[in-house]
Amino acid sequence: MPERKTSIAPVDPVWDRVTREAEEAVRREPLMGGLIHACILHHHKIEKALSYRIAAKLSSNEMSMVILREIAEEAYENDPSIVEAARADLMAIYERDPACHRLLQPLLYFKGYQAVQAYRVAHWLWKKGRYDLAYFLQMRISEIFGVDIHPNAKIGKGIMIDHAHSIVIGETAVVGNNVSMLHSVTLGGTGKEDEDRHPKVEDGVLIGAGAKVLGNIRIGHCSRIAAGSVVLKEVPPCKTVAGVPAKIVGEAGCDNPSVSMDQLFGER
Repeated sequence: MPERKTSIAPVDPVWDRVTREAEEAVRREPLMGGLIHACILHHHKIEKALSYRIAAKLSSNEMSMVILREIAEEAYENDPSIVEAARADLMAIYERDPACHRLLQPLLYFKGYQAVQAYRVAHWLWKKGRYDLAYFLQMRISEIFGVDIHPNAKIGKGIMIDHAHSIVIGETAVVGNNVSMLHSVTLGGTGKEDEDRHPKVEDGVLIGAGAKVLGNIRIGHCSRIAAGSVVLKEVPPCKTVAGVPAKIVGEAGCDNPSVSMDQLFGER
């Protein structure tokens, strides 16, 4: 007799935890049942929930939810690294944001997380040469979330954008892995040059609220940029910069500033 083959369903502990939290949320607040079922419990894996959430938030009279969901699902199917990054972003927020007590929260409520996941779909479209669709998503992400990320920008995984109001990331910007930034951060250019003109932020960097990083400059790994700073020159690794214009004011103070979220410097 031929040997019988058995298939084992893949285990996703992140998604399993999200669904458990969703079930508990419905028990605690039945009035949220419709939303939570539609966004979470009706789906069997995280990418299906993400495609639904992105489409629901960004749809309009100009582009239906059905079409947007199909675009997102095509991106996830063709590039599984997008889903891997979504899981890493989710865990980053849970581990770094003291206001995040459940994995469920970013998926349902945090516009920083949702905006970054929508950007990832727009970036996939851009890489495929589907520029107009990518621009459309950029426009809707900006309108709905107040986050303006050019679809050609390159952003790693494990990203936390806290509060996420008025974030601007330019066309040739590069953001590494495990970067944290707060609201009103700009990674911008300094003029009308048409080539590589935006910052390159290495892994593990923490960027404080309202900081402006301008020009094709490198921000070294595990460095810190103080809130309200204007950075116009390269920042060495593992340093803290502050001021207008920003200057080095000390060491980063820890091995992983983006994880510790420690924004104090000087005497403790």
